[in-house]
Amino acid sequence: MTIDELLQIEEIRQLRIGYSNYFDGHDVAGLTTLFCEDAVCEFPEEYGGDWIGRDTIIANFTRELDRLGEPYDTMHVVTNPWITLTGSDSAHGRCYLIDLLTRQKAGSGHCTTTGGHANPLYYLGMYEDDYRKEGGVWKFARIKLPFFWPDRTFESVKHPD
Repeated sequence: MTIDELLQIEEIRQLRIGYSNYFDGHDVAGLTTLFCEDAVCEFPEEYGGDWIGRDTIIANFTRELDRLGEPYDTMHVVTNPWITLTGSDSAHGRCYLIDLLTRQKAGSGHCTTTGGHANPLYYLGMYEDDYRKEGGVWKFARIKLPFFWPDRTFESVKHPD
């Protein structure tokens, strides 16, 4: 692996971390900058299924963030990034998601955890992403989010050859 490839992988890792920070902080303007115009988010049906196109993605995130409560009432912890460059302007990656419900006032927002307010664990999942470099900047071309807990929607993952 070359230094340039390592730098590309780090830029993609920062993209995924930026997503978590913008989402948790309810920064829709920041989220908007992370997606290709034709991006797709594949979510379970209870989250509306596939969101197609940046405008739809941002409209749906805006609606979801309004329902979640205050900024940082939920926190995305992403771990174990595995990123593979698949071309000069494309890559595939995945990472684990530990989603925590951190709000301090029981009953605020629409979210609850399986263990109630005393248990902060909200979801366990795995982001599986396709990335594309546009104008010299890595962006999300596709995000898929299957869950492992509390309800299992995970079926399989892919890894580029």
